Amino acid sequence: MKIRVLLVDDEKDFIDVLAERLEARDFTTSKAYSGDEAMEKVREKEVDVVLLDVQMPGKDGVTVLREIKAFNPLVEVIMLTGHSTVESAVEGMKIGAFDYLLKPTETKELVEKIVLAYKRKSDQENRIRQAEIERILSRKGWA
Repeated sequence: MKIRVLLVDDEKDFIDVLAERLEARDFTTSKAYSGDEAMEKVREKEVDVVLLDVQMPGKDGVTVLREIKAFNPLVEVIMLTGHSTVESAVEGMKIGAFDYLLKPTETKELVEKIVLAYKRKSDQENRIRQAEIERILSRKGWA
């Protein structure tokens, strides 16, 4: 299965180039150019990993991260910024960001982070499924 990545940044050219690079490496990408558009996509589509710019007009990345995690805590979010601040990095990690990278980032490093984030999401989903199976079996007296 292809990893589904949502790219969120107000810099259209950056997102378009990044989407091409990721699709060439067999990822499925979708794009959003604002925080509100990102939330629409998260609600409409299955998303595994979000690459989220910290500084955008309107809703900033930290606000969008909070909304994503409230809607679906298992979606992994990698924060990206060209304007790193320690405060936003710490806040993002506290809220549940998988990682925090500076733009521009090497495509190889970004791909590695996406794969690791997807693995964490997949592992969590498997643990939840296993717990549900065990709960059902124990209710029926089979466990």
